[in-house]
Amino acid sequence: MDLPIAISNSALPPLSPDLIARFAAIVGGKYAVTDADELAPYLTEARNLFHGRSPLVLRPASTAEVSAICRLANEHRVALVPQGGNTGLVGGQTPLNGEVVVSMRRLDRIRDVDTASNTMTVEAGAILQTIQQRADEAGRFFPLSLAAEGSCTIGGNLSPTAGGPCALAYGVARDMALGLEVALADGRILNGLSKLKKDNTGYDLRNLFIGAEGTLGIITAAGVKLFPKPRSVQTAFVGLRTPADALKLLAISQDEAAGGLTSFELLAGICVDICVRHGAGIRDPLTRRHPWYVLMEVSSSRDDAAAAVETILERGIKSGCVEDAAIAASLQQRAAFWKLRETIPPAQKREGGSIKHDISVPVAAIPAFIAEANAAVVKLIPDARPVPFGHLGDGNIHYNVSQPVSGMTPQEFLARWQEVNAAVFAIALRMGGSISAEHGIGVLKRDDLPGVKDRTAIEVMRGIKALFDPLGIMNPGKVL
Repeated sequence: MDLPIAISNSALPPLSPDLIARFAAIVGGKYAVTDADELAPYLTEARNLFHGRSPLVLRPASTAEVSAICRLANEHRVALVPQGGNTGLVGGQTPLNGEVVVSMRRLDRIRDVDTASNTMTVEAGAILQTIQQRADEAGRFFPLSLAAEGSCTIGGNLSPTAGGPCALAYGVARDMALGLEVALADGRILNGLSKLKKDNTGYDLRNLFIGAEGTLGIITAAGVKLFPKPRSVQTAFVGLRTPADALKLLAISQDEAAGGLTSFELLAGICVDICVRHGAGIRDPLTRRHPWYVLMEVSSSRDDAAAAVETILERGIKSGCVEDAAIAASLQQRAAFWKLRETIPPAQKREGGSIKHDISVPVAAIPAFIAEANAAVVKLIPDARPVPFGHLGDGNIHYNVSQPVSGMTPQEFLARWQEVNAAVFAIALRMGGSISAEHGIGVLKRDDLPGVKDRTAIEVMRGIKALFDPLGIMNPGKVL
């Protein structure tokens, strides 16, 4: 269960009927939403943490329409909130103070697939799963993969620079983008679309907008990298005693598979417990319960992925870091392994209140981080249940905490959110980590950012914001 978080912000002046009509004329009346019932899906995000309000949702179908929206908004100082699939987890896409929502879902064309240059040009509202499928049809592979890939959009992926389980081998969303097309606050279009892997012509403007969460401009299209399709993929579910054992297995896996190790996910035993308890058709892939698990995947351009996994597990057993393992014998079994991993967040909702963290630390520090964070959380809230899981291979752990089984209501538990945050963040930062690995800052972590980011970096970020958005109309109150 996730309860709404109260965010205090000043309300914006209401839009006049005339101005609403002028905005509506840009996209056509059918695509200008003002009805309360039709507005509702755009105002609340999936975790139910943030409830927004807006008088108007605009659904443009072209870059020219987005440009016209920005130009009119700039002229009248109307605040805009860009929104993709509305799957973000930190409130970055929620209109908290009556801003106009610019929904990018109709701007969803695949403009170009170029197998010679291994690139695809896609509009910001293209669904991630659609991009994956189009790449597959072209004999290529687009490796960005997220639990919400059936509804999230590439623009929404790039705005906070999403990660996912394949970041170990392919990097995060930022690493998969070659160039961007962006509507600036004043309506100008920055045409930085590119198929080039080499382009040394001054400042890399692309990277200003990736990670900016719509506070500098609205991404309207992107050129992304494609990769050769793996010839073979092998997946294993492994039982271990400790995170330190998982770290040893990671070293063995990287030694044997090198760049072919595409995913290496760490799951605490409680993750499997709650998934089996609440997930439809979910079972523990191993014959007995283990304190920790690893879900690993090896991909290869040759037919040797299975042999690599077998060698890895043999070495792991011999070294004492692997207790048991199951190798996927079919695509169905592979899907079942990943379904268990993706079921963790919704299953945790069924366990009551949940305080969530998206932290990263150096890979070698993960065992120590988990041990110290567990001790700190239980000291603050006796019988609280840490539920750590995530991308061990790249140092990104979703350090979630579920409320005690008894003696505390969800409201009482979630009232300790900031207290738990402070303890967990302090440990991550002391170990050279970050308070946000792949989910972004949005509004959830906005007030924490100045305290953890280099002071000069914050000043530079504010200067960039003032340059690109002097009137402060682009997703105000987010990030900074």
